[in-house]
Amino acid sequence: PGGSIKDRIALAMVEAAERDGRLKPGGTIIEPTSGNTGVGLALVAAVKGYRLVLVMPESMSLERRRLMLAYGASFDLTPRDQGMKGAIERAQEIATQTPGAWIPQQFENRANVAIHVRTTAGEIISDFGDEHINALVTGVGTGGHLSGVAQVLKRQWPGVKIIAVEPVLSPVISGGKPAPHPIQGIGAGFIPGNLDTSLIDQVVQIDAEDAREWARRSAHSEGLLVGISSGATLAAIDQVIPQLPANARILGFNYDTGERYLSVPGFLPGEPE
Repeated sequence: PGGSIKDRIALAMVEAAERDGRLKPGGTIIEPTSGNTGVGLALVAAVKGYRLVLVMPESMSLERRRLMLAYGASFDLTPRDQGMKGAIERAQEIATQTPGAWIPQQFENRANVAIHVRTTAGEIISDFGDEHINALVTGVGTGGHLSGVAQVLKRQWPGVKIIAVEPVLSPVISGGKPAPHPIQGIGAGFIPGNLDTSLIDQVVQIDAEDAREWARRSAHSEGLLVGISSGATLAAIDQVIPQLPANARILGFNYDTGERYLSVPGFLPGEPE
């Protein structure tokens, strides 16, 4: 209902914390986020009656911020050049000053991985049936999606190739240095605790302009207005197609809608970056 792949992890993390007693009625949820998890948490908090404070880099899109406000959340912006690490540190600081606070820690929270094992992976297998896939191409944000889905798909189809997508400007999975970049939703600038790198067969680095171009191409040729991170996945698929067998089945994900990026410089054709 929140319009992104992060809705299911938001509910899963909150309900796990409720069961464990870490989140109590009237409590406050505080979470560092690049946007979509924040929107997911905002709708869950609204339904369940929790106060929500979201901490995000100031480079995140205006649409995401306004969505959070519309659901009743408040947010705290951190400097762009500090990336997600700066947001995490600020969230921890706020939590120490807030009675009854709980931080989901989406980058470390195992409920993130578990919900993709229980739901997303099963949905994929159900949809494909006996027609196995040759490759899964997916961006890495928290790592929960890739790790949860990949472990199940590798058991189901041992030959499947798991291909991770990261920004060329911040290639930490490939062993490079972290840096600010414009592909919102992936490339946190560190290796998340939820990312099982042993599942990854290949890493593809994508330039931001290629990600935007493929998002625009999807809208213009397929009528699907996808976000920048989805554009990065499409760009990565374009790169790996020549490496795969003819007629290979490739699975990618549309993480969210392009409506969340209309204010981002360079997203619309003809606009400067």
